[in-house]
Amino acid sequence: MKRVHYAWVVAAVTFIALMGAAGFRATPSVLIVPLQHEFGWNRAVISVAVSINLILFGLTGPFAAALMDRFGLRVVTVGALVTVSAGALLTTVMNAPWQLYLLWGVVVGLGTGCMASVLAATVAGRWFVQRRGLVLGALTAAGATGQLIFLPGLGWLAQNVGWRYAAIVVAAGALVVVPVVGIFLRNRPADVGLTAYGATEADTLAVNAGSPIVNAFRGLRIGVRSRDFWLLAGSFFICGASTNGLIGTHLIPASIDHGMAEVTAASLLAVIGVFDVVGTLASGYLTDRFDSRALLFMYYGLRGLSLLLLPYVFGSPQFGLILFIVFYGLDWVATVPPTVQLARQAFGQQNFAIVYGWIFAAHQLGAASIAFAAGAVRTFFGDYQIAFMSSGLLCLVAAGLVLRIGRTRPAAIEVIEPGVAVEAAYS
Repeated sequence: MKRVHYAWVVAAVTFIALMGAAGFRATPSVLIVPLQHEFGWNRAVISVAVSINLILFGLTGPFAAALMDRFGLRVVTVGALVTVSAGALLTTVMNAPWQLYLLWGVVVGLGTGCMASVLAATVAGRWFVQRRGLVLGALTAAGATGQLIFLPGLGWLAQNVGWRYAAIVVAAGALVVVPVVGIFLRNRPADVGLTAYGATEADTLAVNAGSPIVNAFRGLRIGVRSRDFWLLAGSFFICGASTNGLIGTHLIPASIDHGMAEVTAASLLAVIGVFDVVGTLASGYLTDRFDSRALLFMYYGLRGLSLLLLPYVFGSPQFGLILFIVFYGLDWVATVPPTVQLARQAFGQQNFAIVYGWIFAAHQLGAASIAFAAGAVRTFFGDYQIAFMSSGLLCLVAAGLVLRIGRTRPAAIEVIEPGVAVEAAYS
């Protein structure tokens, strides 16, 4: 019997960690209405915490990538899980908005940021040569799977037992994953005497030494010199604004505004997760075979059209909302595999994880911006229509931006220095 390559074990453990992180990240969406009822905080106030969480979730990415280079995947992921658990548990004793901002905003944001898309990109890049796009699609789909598993149960707890029990479940779930990660996750194929899956020779890339903070900012310096970086970051900013920030945070409250029970509304977001798993796996498969720019053009275009239609399907027969869930769900995070592929092509295997971390930070800045803006729109105008329509139009802009990625050539050949990130100038 042929032995299973250990890369698949690492991928499975990473999938579990990312699945849990997605459940932790999605929890604020089921807490907005209960916190509003208990403390009298309006949605704009609560959305500030979500925005802080989303910003740190993204800004942690490049530093997490540098920490993974310096200290390894296992140490960083275990530390992140413990941080999330502590932050979620302490929210059960909060009684002021600043405590919500500190705990769910800062602490949980930093913890989940270390288990964000950068972890998936790093694992796929280090452990796989063949099936890299498919694996990245599967690891990205872990977010949808976590959403599918956690949200209905957390929504039921928040509605029928109390939001504090939902927070306790999140804290316990993070701790349960710690021993699995500690035992099975490995940093590189060489640690177990192997080459990456599908590789014909051992990885010869130097490990980045020195300060992770310095390396993270060096990656930013490499990125900002390239027009491709700005195109990738700009389109990903819009991606975050139209997913985590808008739908991930506000679909449940918007559904409740239209008369749905919280459990039903949470189930809607979970069903989006079902189609997201299918769409992201398919995107990973397609990324291995087709032009990533064409894929992104299609994804952003379809997402924009679906968001433009959303305000009109809440009051329509159920079929309209189901149609939105299907189309939007297939597209939820399908953008990640082709975006990572384009980042690797633009910045090289040595650099792309940290540079992609900054691109992902732009994703979360977009998410944070719309999370707060949509909450403010709802507070001042009484509904979310302006937020949904604006986000849809932005997606159509992103569809145009991605077609320009990769249209320029490097002006200088990259030079590798041992232990130092590679730098390249792009015209």
